Order: sequence, then structure tokens, then C-alpha cells
Amino acid sequence: MNLVRAELERLSARRFVQLMVVLLALAFAVTAATTLAGSHKPNADELSSARAQASEARRSMETAFQQCLARKDGTLPPSDTEGYLPADCSEIDPIRQDRLPIAADFLPGVFSFAQQALPLLYFLIAFLVLFGFLVGASYIGADLNSGGVVNLLLWRPRRLTVLAAKLGTLLGTVLVLALLASAAYLATFWVIGQTAGLPGRLDGDFWRSLGAVHGRGLVLVLLASALGFAIATLGRHTSAALGAAAAYAVVWELGGRLVLEIVDARRPDQLMLSSHIGAWLTGEARFFDPQVCAGNSGNGYCGGFYSLTWGPALLVLLVLTGGLTAAAFAVFRRRDLI
Repeated sequence: MNLVRAELERLSARRFVQLMVVLLALAFAVTAATTLAGSHKPNADELSSARAQASEARRSMETAFQQCLARKDGTLPPSDTEGYLPADCSEIDPIRQDRLPIAADFLPGVFSFAQQALPLLYFLIAFLVLFGFLVGASYIGADLNSGGVVNLLLWRPRRLTVLAAKLGTLLGTVLVLALLASAAYLATFWVIGQTAGLPGRLDGDFWRSLGAVHGRGLVLVLLASALGFAIATLGRHTSAALGAAAAYAVVWELGGRLVLEIVDARRPDQLMLSSHIGAWLTGEARFFDPQVCAGNSGNGYCGGFYSLTWGPALLVLLVLTGGLTAAAFAVFRRRDLI
């Protein structure tokens, strides 16, 4: 317990961690201030006009769907066709859409919490992932580079216990900070929606969906923190984690993707870590690959899309993070620290 308390004090005293917390608060304040300045409470005329436009948009969607069905049955005169009609009418079926047009869609300059909460939450998660990765890398990297770990081992000469205490303290601190930041962040925008915008439809489905994304985001933040910690431990320096992240993004996410497109590889997106991150956060990610329909021979509809679901995506993230963390512990156990 004394070791964990000592590590918590060391982590909170680091200037880089304090700077990252300040930047986190500053980013939140700027986002909230910008949202508040660009929003206003709609008056009765604006709401009436928006409801009429939303109703017209829903009627247009239903008309297009009925035209598509009539064309498929051969009962639609060519002169009645307006705009694009897909080969698969289910694509424009209003019942199968994620959401139908609502009044808030036609209220420019009005913040709607129900509509904007999810994009804002994605922004929060992205910032917390970056925060966790950088803090995790600097926390152990600086101690290894400066000799702080050696001094700590003189007091508690158990390498794996010391490293586990550092990792546990890091993950616990990041989790608590992420929970507090999330609560303050979402509460701020909820207040903005109530006072200077529209709250929107905040039913049980909305909160369940938002909570699911938030929970998956917290898992991703902890994985990023552990990943930065593990890479910095393997490289004995904070820059090792930063260099590895930059090298991966340039060499594989950009260069590797380009090579895979040149050689016409099948489903190249499933080989990218960013694709699995997106699939985990959203529950499912869809990608286009023309080779998916290569053997279709024109029989039946084929959209050329394939999906990555959250289960395999989480497995990839866990294997990557767990493997590097295990390697970091194995190397730290035997390596010369001086």
C-alpha cells in the first residue's frame, strides 16, 4: 500500500501530467465556450418552420421508397422517376434508417444535446486516449531514463512488484480522471442544451447508447495508457513510445494502406489498427472493397461492403496491448537498469 501511495504522489507531482491536465481542461473550456457562443434558444416561428421542413423531408423519403418499389415491380413510368434510386430499395427504406429527419436538423445555429452528445463524446474519448498514451509513456519513460526506478528498487527490491504498482497506479489514476472529466464534460453540454439550445429527445435508448459508447471509450483509454507504458518500458524512454506511434502511423496506416491498394489486396482496412479502434467504439464499422463483389457475376445485389464488429476488434486490441505489456514485464525483470 505504501508503494502505491508513493507512486500516486510521484505521478501527480510530474509537471508533464499537470500540463496535460491543464490542456485537457483548456480544450473542454474552449469547446464549451464555442458551442455556447454559436447557439441560441429557438423561438416559436423557428420551431414551427423546422417541424414543417422535417415533416416534408420524411414525406420525400417515403415517396422515394415507394418509387423504388414500383420501379422494381415494373409499375413505375420512367417519367415519374426523380433523382437517384438504388438497386436495393432497403437502402432508402425509412423504417430501416438509423434516424429520420427531425426539427432540430433544420435549426441552424441551435445546439441540440441529443444530436451532438455522441460526436462530443467521441472528441472527449480521442483526447483522453491521447492523454493516457502520453502520460503512460512519460511516467515510466522518465523514471527509467533518469534512474528513478533504480532508486525505487533500493527501497523495494522486487522488480515485477514495482512495475506492476506503477502500471496499476497509472491505470487507476487515468480511469478516475476520465470518469470525472466525462461527467463534467457531458453535464456542461447538457446545461447548454437546456439553457441556450435544445435538449432533444433524451429517452432511455439515448442514454443506453451514450453509456455504451462511453464504456467502450474508457476501455480504449485504459488500453492506450497501458500501451504507452509498455512501449516506453521496452524502449527505456518516453520518445520510444512517441516514435513507435509515429512510425506506425506513417509506415503502416499511410504507406502500408497505399501499397495494399496498389496490389489490390482484399479487405485492406481490416489490417489497420485504426479500423479496429473504430469498430470497437461504434460497435460495427463498414468498409468498401470492390473485390467483395468480384465473384458475383451480376447475379443479385452486391454493395461491395464488409463489416468489422466490436468482438474481433476488441480481441485484436487486447492481444496487442497484452502482448506488449507482457513483453515489457519480461524484459524489465532481466534487463540491466543502469
